[in-house]
Amino acid sequence: MSSQPATSRETAARLAESHARFLNFLRARVGDTATAEDILQAAYLKAIQHGSELRETESSVAWFYRILRNAVIDHYRQSATRAKAMGNALAEWKEEYEPELEAQVCVCIQEVVRDLKPEYRDAIEQVDLAGTSIDAFASAQHTTSNNAYVRLHRARKAVAQKLTQVCGTCATHKCIDCTCKHPTAQ
Repeated sequence: MSSQPATSRETAARLAESHARFLNFLRARVGDTATAEDILQAAYLKAIQHGSELRETESSVAWFYRILRNAVIDHYRQSATRAKAMGNALAEWKEEYEPELEAQVCVCIQEVVRDLKPEYRDAIEQVDLAGTSIDAFASAQHTTSNNAYVRLHRARKAVAQKLTQVCGTCATHKCIDCTCKHPTAQ
């Protein structure tokens, strides 16, 4: 004979029967099936741990939806905290390492970019060097974002190919700490 009370078994059965509804509820709020599954499993665990808080006059499904709503709120709070921490770490990294990195980048790249077709040169200068977003670049060029992505991809390939011709093996290492013997690198 089971030591679990009949009402607890009935509650567990009702919650198990509603699994698909609960999952759809979560998926609509977090937009990702895997994340929704994780939240649902954690909510089931919480329901087991706090099952004694369920009042007899209360519907177990309504009670569980409250747990799910709170779990979604917690998920977004944690996501925002992680995003803020990542943003702070990235800003700190950029502040500490980017100036040093930019000082070491091969000077040959300036010549290579200068010699590109005008539309490729514009893409590299505006997006990669000036930090313009692809969408803003596309708008300024009166083209679609997809076309701008293709243009930038082709421009980057042209730069890589030309750097390999000009710098040889130095380009293999992305021209960091340039050692090539090109006249502009001296």
